[in-house]
Formats: sequence, C-alpha cells, structure tokens
Amino acid sequence: MPEAADERSTSDARHWWVIAGIGVVVCALAAGGIAVVATRVRPSPAGAAAPKPPTPLAVASSSPAPGAGAVAGDASLSVTFTVALAPDTPVPTLSPAVPGSWVQTSPTTLAFDAQGPLPPGATLSMTVPGGAGGVKGTQGQVLAQPLTTQFTVAPMGMLRVQQLLAELGYLPLSFTATGPAPTPDEAASPEVGSFAWRYAMPAALTSLWSPGVGNVVTRGAIMAFESQEHLTTDGIAGPKVWTALLSASAAGQDDSDPNYDWVDVSESLPEHVDVWRNGQVVYSTLANTGIGAAPTAQGTFPVYARYLTTTMTGHNPDGSRYSDPGVPWVSYFNGGDALHGFIRGGYGWPQSLGCVEMPPSHAEVVYPYTPIGTLVTVQ
Repeated sequence: MPEAADERSTSDARHWWVIAGIGVVVCALAAGGIAVVATRVRPSPAGAAAPKPPTPLAVASSSPAPGAGAVAGDASLSVTFTVALAPDTPVPTLSPAVPGSWVQTSPTTLAFDAQGPLPPGATLSMTVPGGAGGVKGTQGQVLAQPLTTQFTVAPMGMLRVQQLLAELGYLPLSFTATGPAPTPDEAASPEVGSFAWRYAMPAALTSLWSPGVGNVVTRGAIMAFESQEHLTTDGIAGPKVWTALLSASAAGQDDSDPNYDWVDVSESLPEHVDVWRNGQVVYSTLANTGIGAAPTAQGTFPVYARYLTTTMTGHNPDGSRYSDPGVPWVSYFNGGDALHGFIRGGYGWPQSLGCVEMPPSHAEVVYPYTPIGTLVTVQ
C-alpha cells in the first residue's frame, strides 16, 4: 500500500510539471505575440526621425528689381535663390542678348559678368529657366516655372554721344580723356576729359557748340554717322544710334571721310558761298538767295537730302505754280531750301524763291563737299 501511494504521488508530480511546462510555453508564445505587436506599433527611438524633404527651390530676389527704369549701363545683374545651386545648373538669359556670361558668385547667387554695356534705352527681359530643364539645386530641386522680369536701361547721355562722335571723327572737335580707361561695361558712361577744336573755325560755327547739350553741330555729326551706318538720317540719338556708336567704337571704325566740311552762305552783297574744309576756305562762288517775298531762312542747318538732278515744284509769290525740271547738284538743308545750280543772267543778289542758287558749273564743284549732315550757315 505505501508503494502504491508513492507511485500516485510521483504521477501527480509529473502531471504538474507537464502543465507547468505548457504554461511556460503558452506564456512565452503569448509574450512573443505581444512582443511582435509591440514592435509594430512602437515609435522610433529619439534621433531617428524620417528624413525631411529638400527645401523648395525658388527665386528669392533679382537685380535690377522687376520693372526698374533708368538702369545704369554698367549695372550689376544677379539672381539669388532660396537654396544652394548645383554646379551644372542652367543659367538665366537676357533678351536682347548682351555680351557676357553668368557665373555663380555664391552658393545661392548667379551674377552676369558683362563684356559690354547694357544697350542704352532698351527694355531687357531676364528669364530664369524653370521646369525639368531649368535651374536646379544641389539636392535635385528644380524651379517649378520659368520666371521672366523686365527692366529698362537709361538712355545714353548727350555728353557720351558727343565723346563717341568726336572719337570716331564725325565732329570738328577732338576729345581727350583724362580719367582711367573705362571697362567694357562702362562704354556707355561719360568719360572724364575735355574737347578741343581740331581746326580754327569762325565764330559763326564755334558759337553753336556746347558739350553735353544737344546742338546743330552734334545733330549734323549724328546725321553723318547715320548715313554711313545706313540708318534713318534724322539726327536723333536714339537706341539704334547708341548701339551703332558703341559697336563702331569697340571696332575702332573711324569716319570713312576724315574731312570736316562747312558751307557758309553770305547774304551780304555780293551774295556768295564759301566752302570750308578742315578750317580753310577751299572754294568760293557767287550765289543768289531768296527774294523779299520768299526769303532764305537764316541760321545753320544740316544737309538732309541730295540729288544729282531733280524737278523742283512749288508756288510763286503770286500763287501760281512752277515746275523746274533738271535742276542739278541739289543739297537740301532746310525744308525746301537747297544749294543747287540754276541758270541766271547774273549772280550775287536775291533772285530765288528761298534756295541758294549758283552757276551750274560752280554748283558741281560744291556738291561733293555737301554729304548728308554737312552744316550750311546762312547769315
């Protein structure tokens, strides 16, 4: 009997061990399951946050400011972005094109290194490329859309126009610069220096000149330059003239005719014409100016049109019309007033209807001295 009791006790003990083992396994599985679940929902440890997306690429500022006016010809152009740019990023463009190139002057800034002045008086468009082929940042960002701004360059001042005309040989004056040599982008800005007459000329001409101020001497020189450059000969220094002057200066293109001619018409009896070249009278002839009912206007005017021969029409003082075909060697200088040849019984007193008439053979000699822009003074 005692032995039976011992066997039962041993059996019970084994059962308890089995149950206990199962319980441990179940608990372990349960614990494992809980651990799995906990692992899936547990937040990341501190300092291991998900990486932030790169900062968007945008234009922070540009210079000149959008819509700016009277921008200096040597002004700095730049665009600054919100993030650092990739070394191979595409760069902005200028329209109309300006000599120079874009360089990266800081991680976020592109600046234009000009090799010439901004075109005076022009409205420039500065376009920053966007999209897939546009400006890009170091982290692959791109500018969402292209951005275009405009600004207007200041006109070229009259003083600089005169300096360039003198440099190129179109004025009867020379210009000597006394300051430092300008950089290429300063070519449209006035230099420090002084003018001097190249020739000894009468006060009737020299009194008309003034530096930095528009005057008929400058206008005639502009017209001569326009004629040589195949521009409209209106004597007005506008954007086309400014651009052509700068281009001619950069290329060292002097006036193809280095001589300076001036025609002086005297209404003192006997009336006559003196042709001046480079400070000397090279030809003189008797002439006829306008009668009292149709006088020749006094003053100084540039030649604006020329004809080897033409038909002149108009009205006589009594209202009747006239038509004179075959008038030779014609140089118009003021409205309908012109230097030309005309057959008369004599010369030296008022006989015309406003023109300056000369014997045809004499007018033929004068004609080559009167290209477009030549000044004619009637006094």
